[in-house]
Amino acid sequence: MAAQALSPAEHPARSRVSEIQRQRLLGAMAEVTAERGVGSVTVAHIVGRSGVSRRTFYELFSDREDCLLAALDQAVARASAAVLPAYAGERRWRERIRAALGALLAFFDEEPSMARLCVVESLGAGPGALERRTGIVQILIRAIDEGRGEARPGKDAPPLTGEGVVGAVLAVIHARLVAPNRKPLSPLTPALMSMIVHPYLGQAAAEKELHKPAPQLKTKSRPRRDPLDGLDMRLTYRTVRVLVAIGANPRASNRGVAAAAGIADQGQISKLLTRLQNLGLIRNEGEGQAKGAPNAWGLTPKGQEVERSIRLEGASG
Repeated sequence: MAAQALSPAEHPARSRVSEIQRQRLLGAMAEVTAERGVGSVTVAHIVGRSGVSRRTFYELFSDREDCLLAALDQAVARASAAVLPAYAGERRWRERIRAALGALLAFFDEEPSMARLCVVESLGAGPGALERRTGIVQILIRAIDEGRGEARPGKDAPPLTGEGVVGAVLAVIHARLVAPNRKPLSPLTPALMSMIVHPYLGQAAAEKELHKPAPQLKTKSRPRRDPLDGLDMRLTYRTVRVLVAIGANPRASNRGVAAAAGIADQGQISKLLTRLQNLGLIRNEGEGQAKGAPNAWGLTPKGQEVERSIRLEGASG
């Protein structure tokens, strides 16, 4: 039997739901990896934390490693989005490195699971993760070794200085991330900067860095989170279609919502509406009308928030 064609309303719904489910799985992967260690994480742990079905997991990822690498790539992209503007905003090497380091440590403080995934768990996550880590470390080494351009004549740093400095900085961060009582990383900025500049600029410059305050970076708006956080429900294509339909057609009746959402089964639409009403996402604005009058569905403030988040997630996916 030929597959049933998707209705126009279902195409964007599937895109929105798939992206939100993917983000749930990536977030769950980072969290359970940080908690259990990469070698102990299973698909069951990931789907259990995310609230996404095993079937959906395998529709989005080929296996656990595929999900892990996607989570690592996302963490690196998020870290880069925080670090690169800070680095590019300064002109001289010393200021660029200080700004970038401060931005990186602030990001790690805001996203401890991603920090641990990047610095700690990537070491034991298999060849794919190790290859990604090695490439990033090489980029860091080149950025640090640009300090040779600011060294005084005749004071060139020895070979492998950049590699040694990056290794030392990562070792300090690694130790803090695995400590039982983890403390914020941002206050380490002056001490780490002192380690970085010493082999290039000398003792006096290193001591000056020790006395500089850790940068006070403005807190950036956090990325959108799962719009259904805190709600006892799974996100399905039909859920999205009904919420979007009500948002676009306020005070629509059961039949009107069903038509806009592309759901022909009136029993099914009735169950969906009842469930969404019980969750506080929609309300029947037609209550109190004459007996037999059709329902008039509208989104509650929470429903408006969820529907808006779903639309934005779909637009950015």
